[in-house]
Amino acid sequence: MSKLQHFLREEDGAAAIEYGLLAGLIAVAIITMVGLVGGGLNAIFNTVQTNLNTAAAG
Repeated sequence: MSKLQHFLREEDGAAAIEYGLLAGLIAVAIITMVGLVGGGLNAIFNTVQTNLNTAAAG
């Protein structure tokens, strides 16, 4: 019975799972932010390209 009680009190596995979940949430947040920033940068570069093409043509 002592080994069963020790096993039930063991918290190392729970801490590892919590760290894994936290790392997963951080990864999702980073991927989301990179996607948002990437889309904004693409729009800025397209605007700059359009303005340069207009300036070069006229």
